Amino acid sequence: MKAIILNDFGGVEQLVYKTVEKPIIEPQEVLIKVKAISINPVDVKVRARLAPLAEQLLDQQPLILGWDIAGEVVEVGGDVTDFSIRDQVFGMVNFPKHGAGYAQYVAAPSEHLAHKPKNITYGQAAASALAALTAWQAFTKYGKLRPNDRLLIHAAAGGVGHFAIQIAKYLGAYVIACSSLKNKDFVLSLGANQYLDYQNTDFEAVLTDIDFVLESIGGDNTIKSINVLKPFGTLVKLPSGETNKELEIALEKSLHACFFMSVYADKHDINQIADLLAKGIIKPHVDQTFGFDQIRQAHLAIETGRTKGKIIIEID
Repeated sequence: MKAIILNDFGGVEQLVYKTVEKPIIEPQEVLIKVKAISINPVDVKVRARLAPLAEQLLDQQPLILGWDIAGEVVEVGGDVTDFSIRDQVFGMVNFPKHGAGYAQYVAAPSEHLAHKPKNITYGQAAASALAALTAWQAFTKYGKLRPNDRLLIHAAAGGVGHFAIQIAKYLGAYVIACSSLKNKDFVLSLGANQYLDYQNTDFEAVLTDIDFVLESIGGDNTIKSINVLKPFGTLVKLPSGETNKELEIALEKSLHACFFMSVYADKHDINQIADLLAKGIIKPHVDQTFGFDQIRQAHLAIETGRTKGKIIIEID
């Protein structure tokens, strides 16, 4: 089969196409003929060795990036009872371990998959794995978003952000979306109650008594986010990691603060995402679609930091 191998950590030139052996599945796995994959910022950071996850993958040879996939089941392990051959599935496979998603065939634990809803394409399904799971788990596992909570979402037009708006509205929150001016109409169309232009408005100067912040910028933005939270409010931070100053201020305000959120594959959660997709409660926005031979262009698009929604790759 064809796969995209990471020859070495570095620039996009390290992503090369090779013919490798088709995976052999374990009893609890299924073999998927991949129809679409989704590219996430973590893919780019691992490629460039800018994420801790890269260190965990040093011994994987050949190293094949990618975790978000959608496709058709072509082989079923002996212990698998919830999928059959020709089932259409999607999921986030083996994250944060070796996902090997940039390939024509992927071996995936059945526990990491859900049936693809009939009302969405393979591309939309692939787009709805890691990013949607991140938003869902931020609000239901790492923090507890409650009805009528005033929620501030940074980078609201991005992959995680645009799902976060929709999921938060489903959970009953009042959503304040922070993005660039060009994405104002987009985030409001997703259901945001209020919009802030981060380039021209200091959110710290206009907001107070916020219940929950989904923080994805880092640096001074984290301190400012803590300052607008009410006592006992909740901060979930992406990217992860805290400074002593952030921790000190969070403790002073008695915040429920999660500085290390690592999304994980969960059968119940991915099925919950599938149900929300099937009911039209959440809808992925695909910003750009590339072919399987355009992986470098897809990575460069992510590196701009200006993606609206998701970037996907379709495989013939």
